[in-house]
Amino acid sequence: MKRFFSVLAACLFLVLPIFSLASCGGENAVAEDDAVEYRGTINVYNWGEYISDGSEDSFDVNAEFTKATGIKVNYTTYASNEDMYAKLKSGATGYDVVIPSDYMIKRLLDEGMLEKLNFDNIPNYKYISEEFHEPYYDPTGEYTVPYTYGMVGVIYNTSRVSEEDTGTWDLLWNEKYKGDILQYNNSRDAFGTAMYRLGIDVNTTDEGEWRKALEALAEQKSLVQSYVMDEIFNKMESGEAAIASYYAGDYLTMSENNEDLAFYYPEEGTNIFIDAMCIPKGSKNKELAEIYINYMLSEEAAIANAEYICYASPNTLVTESEEYIEYMGEDWIALLYPENFDFKTEYDKNCYKSLPTETLNMLNGLWEELKIDSNLGAWVYVSCVAIIVLLVVWGISSFIVKKRRSRYY
Repeated sequence: MKRFFSVLAACLFLVLPIFSLASCGGENAVAEDDAVEYRGTINVYNWGEYISDGSEDSFDVNAEFTKATGIKVNYTTYASNEDMYAKLKSGATGYDVVIPSDYMIKRLLDEGMLEKLNFDNIPNYKYISEEFHEPYYDPTGEYTVPYTYGMVGVIYNTSRVSEEDTGTWDLLWNEKYKGDILQYNNSRDAFGTAMYRLGIDVNTTDEGEWRKALEALAEQKSLVQSYVMDEIFNKMESGEAAIASYYAGDYLTMSENNEDLAFYYPEEGTNIFIDAMCIPKGSKNKELAEIYINYMLSEEAAIANAEYICYASPNTLVTESEEYIEYMGEDWIALLYPENFDFKTEYDKNCYKSLPTETLNMLNGLWEELKIDSNLGAWVYVSCVAIIVLLVVWGISSFIVKKRRSRYY
């Protein structure tokens, strides 16, 4: 009997670690044969066009995750950090994983809106490069796992924009291209374009400095065709617009559909950002969410995401992969991972940081001021046209009535 229990104990000693690995996602992807079947659904809230989704024969990350674990994924998207924040702040519950940018993460953390992570369920965190550990927005490194990073630049259509006009933020204010320029439809990025151009600290709390940026955006608005977020893809790929500021990774995606597009990082400086995976406060599926985050760091999923969305990856399984480097090609790798680029120093100098509540309220007011002025201008224009049309119709009607009367007199 003792021998039986000894053998049983030895078997359990060998078997339990296997189940433990399967339950937390393993060191890489959860192998389908060894997967533990979980019950439940997680709600993932992410940027649009920001995961390998099976289109164009790509690896379908969410479908493969469900196949490996049994956990279903309800996946929805947002267009900006501000949209995501407003949704969470409004009391929307049920989200288990969100992937905001650094400055928004800091705001969520300061307002007590994030859960601490149990890294026992995220063993693949060891593949995150050291320079991304404990960033300013999560100084203890307990709440976030980096997903991607990158820089903002200027996209332009080489068939319609002179090369001599490129290189700086001035291109977005060049009157030669009136009606061909797109601007961000979110306050932080739009103001950022003006502030980098003017040499203003993008994290200043000085209202006078923000008003200088507002004046620059007000000067620009008559040149702007549209304020956009995800709509930029169609507009730039189709040639409907010729100039826009956007993220380097998205430029690479657009350039595949329009070979005339080119890109540069403005000389004056530009935003450097990190987007990271977090769990909102009150998640009812925290463990399952951590298993999902771990899966996103696994080799197959991480490489598939990096290849599909074309953003730089903080994951060494990606950056050290020959398959990934060959797939992306030298030019794209050079754009995403600039040589001799001190990421830590440049990031600390150029990233957006969470602003004090007073500054945020002031920024929101300035943004509304800009947009209201823009809408008012459009309304005045439309009203004038409508009045002219009505006057013409009234004149023609009066003429017809007079002519009819003349027949009887």
